[in-house]
Amino acid sequence: MEFVVKSVKASTLKTATLVLTVAEDGVLGAAAQAVDAATGGAISTLLKRGDLQGKPGQSLLLHSLPNLKAERVLLVGIGKAGELDARQWRKAAGAVAGTLKSLGGADAAVALQDVTVRERDAYAGARLLVEALADGQYVFDRFKSKKAEPRALKKITLLGDKAQVAALERAATHGTAIAAGMALTRDLGNLPPNVCHPIYVADQAKQLAKQFKGLKVEVLDENRLRELGAGAFLAVAQGSEQPPRLVVLQYNGGKKGDKPYALVGKGITFDTGGISIKPAANMDEMKYDMCGAASVLGTFRAVLEMQLPINLVGLLACAENMPSGRATRPGDIVTTMSGQTVEILNTDAEGRLVLCDTLTYAERFKPQAVIDVATLTGACIVALGSATSGLMSNDAGLARALLDAGTRADDRAWELPLFDEYQEQLDSPFADFANIGGPKAGTITAACFLSRFVKAYPWAHLDIAGTAWISGGKEKGATGRPVPLLTQYLLDRLE
Repeated sequence: MEFVVKSVKASTLKTATLVLTVAEDGVLGAAAQAVDAATGGAISTLLKRGDLQGKPGQSLLLHSLPNLKAERVLLVGIGKAGELDARQWRKAAGAVAGTLKSLGGADAAVALQDVTVRERDAYAGARLLVEALADGQYVFDRFKSKKAEPRALKKITLLGDKAQVAALERAATHGTAIAAGMALTRDLGNLPPNVCHPIYVADQAKQLAKQFKGLKVEVLDENRLRELGAGAFLAVAQGSEQPPRLVVLQYNGGKKGDKPYALVGKGITFDTGGISIKPAANMDEMKYDMCGAASVLGTFRAVLEMQLPINLVGLLACAENMPSGRATRPGDIVTTMSGQTVEILNTDAEGRLVLCDTLTYAERFKPQAVIDVATLTGACIVALGSATSGLMSNDAGLARALLDAGTRADDRAWELPLFDEYQEQLDSPFADFANIGGPKAGTITAACFLSRFVKAYPWAHLDIAGTAWISGGKEKGATGRPVPLLTQYLLDRLE
C-alpha cells in the first residue's frame, strides 16, 4: 500500500474514491463544503434526509455525483464537531478501511484538511489514519487452498493544506513503516507451530538482515547457551525435539559509541505448559506465546524501514515448551546464567525462565535501557483485559516514557507496582527463589522474578498476554501490538 500526500482541492481530484468526514448533525468542514458546492448541494441534501447521522464510524457511499472527477464519494462520521478523539478516529478509519476493501478502485483519497483529533497534531492524527488503513488491508491466507482476491487498492492520497504537507509526509512514512512491522509480527504470530519454531524465527531475522542494510544477526544454539550457563533457558527447551535459539539483532544507526537501547522478546513458539500441562481447550492459541519476540522483530522492521539514527539491540528468546521423558519436572532446580538458582515449581511459568537468562545476556551490550516484551501471565488479562498492556519497571523515568509513548501511539500500557512485599512470595526453602509466587498478584510476582536479573541497567517489562492476540471466532489472530508503542518510544528518544 502506497501513501502519497497532495495539497489540492478535493473537489478537483481525479480518484476512484474520495473520502470526506462528516460531523454529527450533518456538519461539514471546509473541504466537504467545497465538494458539496461543486455537486450543487447533493451531499447536504442527502444529509438533510437523515441518510447519515455523522456518528463515529458511520459511513455512506455515494456514486457518480455531478461535477466531480471522483468516481465515488465515501462519507464517514466523526462524531460531534470538535470532540473527535483517537478512539473515535480509529473507528472512523476502520469504517473507511472496511469499505475500501470491498471496492474495485485502485486508489482513494482522504481529505484531512478539516480533521482535528483532540490532543494530537496533524502528524499524529494522520499517522493513526495511515496505520489503521494499512493494517485494515492485512490478510493471512497462506494456508488457505483458495487465496483471497488480490487487493485492487494500491494507493491512498492524503489531502492537506500546504502548511500540513510536511507533517503528513512524515506521518505517511512512519505510519507505513509501523504498519509493515505490525504485519510481520502478525504473520509470525498467526503461523502454525509446526512451521514457526525457534529455527524458523531465527531464519526470519536473517531474512530481515538481507532485506535491510545495517542489521547484523547472530544466532546462539543450544551448545552456545550451555557454554554461557543458561540453565534456565535450556530447562524450558529440554522436553522438545525443537532446539532453542537465542537470536541477537544489532542495528547501529546512531553515533558510534552511543549506548544502545535493547528490546528482549519472549519467543515460546508453542507452550503446552510442559509437565504442568495446560487444559486442552484453546491450547491452539499457545502458538501466540512467541508474540513478544515477534513484536521485537516487527519493531526492528519499522526502525529499519525508517533507518532511524539510533543504536538498537534485539534479543529473541526462542524455545518450545513440551512434555516428554526429558522435560523439566516441578521441583527441579536450575542455575541461571547469573549464577542464581531457581526452583521450578510450575513448568508452565516458563517464559520468565528463558527471559531471565536473556536479560543477563543483555548486560554485555551496556544498554541505556532494556525493555522485555512477553505474553507472560494470564493474570494480566484478569487485571487489565485485552485493551491495555501491563507495565512494570525498576526506573520511574523509563516507565513514564513508555506510558507516554503508548498514549501517543494509541497503544496504551498501565503501570503496576513492584513493591518489595511481593518479592517475598518467591521465597524457596531449597533454591535462591522459586519461579512462581502463588495465586495472588501473578503478573507482579512474575515481574518481581525478572527484576532479580536486571540490576545493571534501567529495565521495563511489558506483559502483553491480553493485547498480543484476539481469541476465538472469525477475528482470531495476532494484533501486531505493541509494535506502535515500542516504535514510538524509540522515535521519542530522537527528539
